[in-house]
Amino acid sequence: MDGQDENTRQRPGDDRPPRRRWVGTLRRLGVGLAVLAISLTGALLGVLAGGQVDTDIGPFRARMALTPNLDGGTTIDIPPLGALLLDSHDGPAHLDVELGALDQGRVEALIDDPASINRASQSAVADVRHGVLRLGLRTVGAAVAVTLILAGLAFRDTRRTAWAGGLALVVTAGSLGIAASTLRPQSIEEPRYEGLLVNAPAIVGDARRIADDYTKYAEQLQRLVGNVSQLYTTVSALPVYEPAPNTTRVLHVSDMHLNPTGWQLIRTVVEQFDIDVVIDTGDITDWGSEPEANYVGSIGLLKKPYVYIRGNHDSGRTAAAVARQPNAIVLDNATTTVAGLTIAGIGDPRFTPDKSTAPAAGGLDQPTADQVITVGEKLATTVRESPTPVNIALVHDPASAGPLSGTCPLVLSGHTHDRQVSKLPPQVGKTPTQLMVQGSTGGAGLRGLEGEEPTPLSMSVLYFDENKLLQAYDDITVGGTGQAQVNLERRVVRDPKVGADAPVTPTPTR
Repeated sequence: MDGQDENTRQRPGDDRPPRRRWVGTLRRLGVGLAVLAISLTGALLGVLAGGQVDTDIGPFRARMALTPNLDGGTTIDIPPLGALLLDSHDGPAHLDVELGALDQGRVEALIDDPASINRASQSAVADVRHGVLRLGLRTVGAAVAVTLILAGLAFRDTRRTAWAGGLALVVTAGSLGIAASTLRPQSIEEPRYEGLLVNAPAIVGDARRIADDYTKYAEQLQRLVGNVSQLYTTVSALPVYEPAPNTTRVLHVSDMHLNPTGWQLIRTVVEQFDIDVVIDTGDITDWGSEPEANYVGSIGLLKKPYVYIRGNHDSGRTAAAVARQPNAIVLDNATTTVAGLTIAGIGDPRFTPDKSTAPAAGGLDQPTADQVITVGEKLATTVRESPTPVNIALVHDPASAGPLSGTCPLVLSGHTHDRQVSKLPPQVGKTPTQLMVQGSTGGAGLRGLEGEEPTPLSMSVLYFDENKLLQAYDDITVGGTGQAQVNLERRVVRDPKVGADAPVTPTPTR
């Protein structure tokens, strides 16, 4: 023992207590780090597993979810169109909102009551606020619950488990508090776009201005739709043309472009004009996407045959959704007989949901013109081969109508959002053919709000005699002038075989 180094010599009662203190300190530090690790892990797993809720936002069923992210922000997914990216807040939490299916009942309520459009826009803000609050509470609860379970399994100690749960509560609630304190509501005015929605700003313009204009327009329509009920009285008072008891009444609509207010107008006219069949010459939607397919559900509420052809904004899914309606007939180079009228129709060959359909957006290039004309030629062949003489042919773009000259008395189309009536170039020895181009029954959708005044809602009631020849038609225009008025203009066909028509004094209803 004498030769042992003084520095290594055991000295009883000197170095053992400090060693125990050092070991105790390390043990407490290790327990603290373990509690911290369990807390962070539990909070992370809780957020990933439970940080999501399903909620209603206006007519949509939506899912909200929170994920850890240092950059923060919000993503609004609108499948399959794309997403809006908002710089709504700073980290450490990112909010994802995925809009799902439309609720049929809520959509029908919007259609039935135009005033509810304003209420829906206001309630949507409350829906989002309520959904975010539920999401925050659910996320905190899930984080604490998962942490308590992990801590209980790891420590089997009530005190340490409680510390871990409390720490998870502080971390999760603090993170959400940081995000809430940096909230920037104005970010919704400057979204970034992904997917097909990249084209949205070019089509609809500034979102805030469109929203302001639509609010004014909806207020105007609320008054206008009430005035539609006076149209039937106005028509009955016109002495020039009295429809015979066996007259067939056809309502021609086109280019709805997802405007829910158009359905209320259509339903009113169908009921008060005793319409026998509705003809739609396309562009009932804007993008042809799956969520938009819910919009066509109002067709079934009309309780009248609904003959439809696809427009260039309507996809195969759109046509299939229309075909599922119990009263709908979708024509694509085919014929049908409804209410005694034999009707032939063909869908537009294009599908251009990412392009503006405004007439001023540019003319047809030669390949597209050839494509559109070829469609008319196909339908003309179908009309000639029909075992029953065709009374009406349907094309979406009037550029397809040329080859139909002489094959039938009347061709209906849309696409241009500009109502026009003309004669197709005559064919020697053939019956003259009249072309009637409808305006936009949906007021061109959101595009109709880009100008100084909203694009009017247009539709026409066509009267056919017992020989299925056009006798007269009423052009109905709602709004678009900045004044609360409904305008009806009747035209009487003097010689149905030739197709000449004469105007009757227009009658505005205010």
